[in-house]
Amino acid sequence: MIVRGATVRDADALAVVHVRTWQEAYRGKVPQEYLDQLDPSQRGPGWRQWIEQDRAPAGTLVLEHQHDGVVGLINVSPSRDADTDPRLVGEIQAVYLLPRFWGQGAGRLLMEAGMRRLAEAGYREIVLWVLETNGRARRFYESGGWRADGSKKTDDSRGFPMVEVRYRRTADIDS
Repeated sequence: MIVRGATVRDADALAVVHVRTWQEAYRGKVPQEYLDQLDPSQRGPGWRQWIEQDRAPAGTLVLEHQHDGVVGLINVSPSRDADTDPRLVGEIQAVYLLPRFWGQGAGRLLMEAGMRRLAEAGYREIVLWVLETNGRARRFYESGGWRADGSKKTDDSRGFPMVEVRYRRTADIDS
């Protein structure tokens, strides 16, 4: 597997990764009817636009499998949080991996690549937001040195509340 920068040609594959990951990871955590209506064909244009607008140090990286094509992604940027300095704190906005690749080290490859991109851009710390009830993701982050920093927010943009907690760690991927 290789990690590389996303191109607009990857948009449809990223939409599939995004939707299939949500449908598995958030089952029982968000309304099932919401998950059932997710459609990769409706997400492709959004990913195309996101990739076209990426400007360093922000960007989307993909994990490409030699036989299966794009199987994961990570999107990084300066921190968007009002209580952080976006010159010093980077953010992992999204990390998605097709469920059949969970538990095989692929997620670690994505996280290391995203964190490396932010560290090389000069960020000292990195934050990410995770659904409070997503125990699997939280264990994954904690095993990688991430710690909840006490910040919470509620996202109501999808018509139901999603309580998220913020995780933080140094940008040094060797710590």
